[in-house]
Amino acid sequence: MSGDKYPSQYTQHALLVAWGAFAEHIGLPQRFQEVPLKQKVYQHTPQAKVLEVLVAILAGLPHLQDISRAAHPLDKDQAVAEAWGQKDWADYSGVSRTLKALSLDEARQIVQVLEKVSRPFIEAEVAQLRQRGQRLCLDGDLTGLPVSNTSRTYPNAAYGHMNTEIRLGYQAALVSLESPTYGRLWLSVEHHPGDTVSCTQAEALVLAAEKRLGLRPRRRTDLLRQRIQEFEQAMAATKQRLEAQEKAVQQARERLIAAEEQRQACQEHLVALEQRYQAKERPERPYSRLAQARKRLQTAEKRLRRREQALQTAQRRLEKTVQRHTRQQEVREALQRRLERFEQDNASNPDPVEAEFRLDAGFGTYENLTLLIEMGYEIYTKPYSHRVVDYLIRQTNDQTAWERVGKNAEMVAWQETQLNGCPYPLDVALERFHTGKTVRHSALLHFGNDTVTNDLSAWFAHYNGRQTIEAGIKEGKQVFHLHRIKVRSEAAIFLQEHFVTFAANFIRWATHWLTSLPQPDEQALDVRQLGIKRQVQVGAHVSAYISQSSDGKLLRFTDWSAFAGKVLRLPFSTAPQGNRKSRKKGPFFVLSLLIAQLLR
Repeated sequence: MSGDKYPSQYTQHALLVAWGAFAEHIGLPQRFQEVPLKQKVYQHTPQAKVLEVLVAILAGLPHLQDISRAAHPLDKDQAVAEAWGQKDWADYSGVSRTLKALSLDEARQIVQVLEKVSRPFIEAEVAQLRQRGQRLCLDGDLTGLPVSNTSRTYPNAAYGHMNTEIRLGYQAALVSLESPTYGRLWLSVEHHPGDTVSCTQAEALVLAAEKRLGLRPRRRTDLLRQRIQEFEQAMAATKQRLEAQEKAVQQARERLIAAEEQRQACQEHLVALEQRYQAKERPERPYSRLAQARKRLQTAEKRLRRREQALQTAQRRLEKTVQRHTRQQEVREALQRRLERFEQDNASNPDPVEAEFRLDAGFGTYENLTLLIEMGYEIYTKPYSHRVVDYLIRQTNDQTAWERVGKNAEMVAWQETQLNGCPYPLDVALERFHTGKTVRHSALLHFGNDTVTNDLSAWFAHYNGRQTIEAGIKEGKQVFHLHRIKVRSEAAIFLQEHFVTFAANFIRWATHWLTSLPQPDEQALDVRQLGIKRQVQVGAHVSAYISQSSDGKLLRFTDWSAFAGKVLRLPFSTAPQGNRKSRKKGPFFVLSLLIAQLLR
């Protein structure tokens, strides 16, 4: 590069500088600065310190204090600060205080900035999929974020299932989109207490994804309307049974009254005979009129007890039927409200999208399946209850033709099977896995237009393609340290979850952008070959010189870095004049120049 306008700078976080150039390209620092945060400003604005947290997450720093106490502190790297439009970075203690002081409303405003920045990239991917005639493939999951079981300072933490254990912490509900350009893009993340379970979150996942996409499939109102009609027939049968049982209770009550009258008459007759016998001093013999009257009273009392029991039985039956009818009325009203809402959705959705959802067994209740079917999605999931697996196993025998679908996996399938509890027929498959001498079974469920039973290998592979979201969760925890809560404030925890998912998307977008720039023919660093993990753990922590001219910047990786001899060209970005002056006079800028001169 010739005609340098400014002297070279030195950085220990090369790719953070490159990502800063991309952040300036999409206007991210400027958007952060526009968020109103009600905090005092001393040396650094609260917006700048929140932005510093995002950069720290992009650097894969596990703890907030690593901003200032790592081997190469981020807050001492002037080149990174300038790349992100800042005159310098704040100490981690000030960053921590800013995060603790954030309100949940302020955190949501910051998240809205991330969503606005993300929208063009997501819309472009959706448009590309639709142009190709492909439907949107969405994956949803719930992942635990455990904290110390003895801690009492994490707000709204609760005990729940996390990684096969009962742990104190939180749950993050995530939805990802299969992207033709970037592989995987996070669409949404929702923060929940640790006792939240998957089966309660299916609808919330779908609605969060639809809100982020601004698109939804056409609701299957025809199926829902037919279901309501069939349900009304069941309600009519219940109503008939209710009327019959009301009559039975009335009859039982009348018979009880008659039995009580008979018992009372027998009692009065017995008392009269006893008085007569006593007056005449006659003894009571076994077959005398008095003895026979006493037996008739005993018979009447037994009859009364039987009638009381019969009335109680009839009343219990009636109460159950009343409760059933009441529940049916509530369900009917809920279904009608759902139908009205879905009809409105369709009326306001002139351009519906085709989409599918892949979910694990935790979401696979019949209630969730029914809802997602009626919402218009193609569904790939597993059954919530293992009783389905047991039922399918009983449908097989020694003559069953199993089809090999994997190295140690076989499948057998049934098309459009009606399972008890689900109003719609499903494609079901039984999986059999051989691990040594052990045989393990599982099941798959599908609803939609795909003829999955014709190609079991494709069904098996497509469902297991949802491992992309599991890999994304693993990436979030191992690369961006999602599971390490940086500040014990609910707003900060909420913000950290969104920062991690945004960081994963941001690096993918930046990688694509960097590779689209004209690079030197020789020794250019191909960031596409690095992968997200290596970019964060290595590329964001290697040293480089930064030379700048009128046509852009050039990162020259030092000889003692992992990318020795490589270069990366960045476009030129104009900094605000106030910041430019502070760069020339700032002590860290002068120090970086001295280091660069000595290292040369």
